[in-house]
Amino acid sequence: MSRAALLVLADGRFPAGGHAHSGGAEPAVAAGHIKDAATLEGFCRGRLHTAGLVAAALAAAAAAGCDPLLLDDAADARTPVPALRQVARRLGRQMMRAARATWPDPALDALAAARPRGAHQPVVLGLAARSAGLSPQDAAYAVAYESISGPATAAVRLLSLDPFDATAVLARLAADVDRIAEQGAAAGERAAAEGADALPAASAPLLDITAEAHAAWPVRLFAS
Repeated sequence: MSRAALLVLADGRFPAGGHAHSGGAEPAVAAGHIKDAATLEGFCRGRLHTAGLVAAALAAAAAAGCDPLLLDDAADARTPVPALRQVARRLGRQMMRAARATWPDPALDALAAARPRGAHQPVVLGLAARSAGLSPQDAAYAVAYESISGPATAAVRLLSLDPFDATAVLARLAADVDRIAEQGAAAGERAAAEGADALPAASAPLLDITAEAHAAWPVRLFAS
């Protein structure tokens, strides 16, 4: 295992398409839920402990060797709105392209063939982490951090927020990221032994509702 591979996977410049998505921040800004660094921090913490936890567990389970097709079905069941399922698969397709170019592996090829329109992004990321020789906890860390770094980066553009303030938000959430990565990794390991029903199913109804509304906007800065 090369821990440096985790830096490549979690790097915002990894060409997996995340830069085009706000993780729900754009509709939250429009609704006035995010208006400064303090409200951005609250939004990111909520997203991390709900959608972030589920995604971290899915990625860890894939990295632990769970059947990615079963995990993809489990991700569908935990993503109740069509807009977010479409986003997850679109991001998964882009992640798959980047992962297969970076860490070629028959397991990635098999998932790409089975899900030509894209598997859920956390599942693909977890399989990419496994192909890179990383651990389930590494995969959980990459996804947990991504769940807050995306909205924080988007807020800089949406609010003209000082980048230093946005980065400080991420730093203040470091302990939360540690906890979610640990919980996600533990759930992924349980899923490897007990099946996908052992995965968490934390919900964020407001993210679901605003995602559906955002998908219908005629003009938007971010794809989601």
